[in-house]
Amino acid sequence: MELANYIRERRRDKDLLIMAHVVCGYPSFEANMQALEIMQQAGVDLVELQFPFSEPSADGPIFVRANEESLKSGTTIDQCFDFMRAVTSRFAFKVLMMGYYNTVFKMGEKDFLQRLSAAGGIAFILPDLPIEESKIFRQEALSCGIDPIILMTPTNSERRLAELGAASSGMVYVVARKGVTGTKSNIDAEVLALLERCRSHTDVPLGVGFGISDRDDLQVLRGAADVAIIGTAALKIWQTAGPDGLKNFFHTLG
Repeated sequence: MELANYIRERRRDKDLLIMAHVVCGYPSFEANMQALEIMQQAGVDLVELQFPFSEPSADGPIFVRANEESLKSGTTIDQCFDFMRAVTSRFAFKVLMMGYYNTVFKMGEKDFLQRLSAAGGIAFILPDLPIEESKIFRQEALSCGIDPIILMTPTNSERRLAELGAASSGMVYVVARKGVTGTKSNIDAEVLALLERCRSHTDVPLGVGFGISDRDDLQVLRGAADVAIIGTAALKIWQTAGPDGLKNFFHTLG
């Protein structure tokens, strides 16, 4: 529960934490590092490092393309772990691995957990891995001090939310709407009601993602969520306005 403790400690001074997202190797590892420098200066609390995969089923078009371009440039899993190690030794924010189970399966669960721990990662998000098929893996992760992050969605029944809540550790990733990442969400009473439903089934911190993109979204989430997860919006800014645009973007969120 290192992640949960970290979030709770940070929440003593901040009413809402920020988790950002980087696709390893896109557009380059050098650009990744530059973006992370900006994120640290902006006070970002957590960062997902996405290990690129050829079929990122939970991702929208912008991240799908980023995954494809990273793989085309030759990005490997070894490079991703090396990069994570460099990031965790350099920055104050905590780092999570985001990816898909095929990456874990190909290298073996125990090897994956050992390498993630050695690289300084404290959690992972694998949106295509059901809890029914991962009980032993999740137990092994916890024994390594790594939190498996579980997703709760608007389509989950109360019974399913209870099952997910019972298996949750570190943080729950609350999906603000149906579909994939990348489309603007309306952060409104519906999302707040979803957060209340999720909160009733777990006592770990709640992060909200999928379509969080501006200060107004964050304002609605204050007092209801623990972490706002920002991915596509920041990548769009990087693609269109570069480092200066990204600095301004995070500045506007404050």
